[in-house]
Amino acid sequence: MEMLGKIRRIHLRENLSLREITKRTGLSRNTMRRWLRTPEEVAPPTYRRSEGPVKLDAFHTALALARVCLLECAIEIRR
Repeated sequence: MEMLGKIRRIHLRENLSLREITKRTGLSRNTMRRWLRTPEEVAPPTYRRSEGPVKLDAFHTALALARVCLLECAIEIRR
């Protein structure tokens, strides 16, 4: 929401072109056009990460065992 408001404020108050706004913000001109054309009541876009399996789940037990072994080795070295 903050970025969307900032872009609208720059466009309306400072009368900057889309190209100049893209230089300042680093966003694409297509994104600027879309955001400026939407009504103000619309919520800003959000990224939704899909919930899925973690790639390391298959190795969870082996990693846990290695972690325990490394901790034990570190304790032995300190003695």
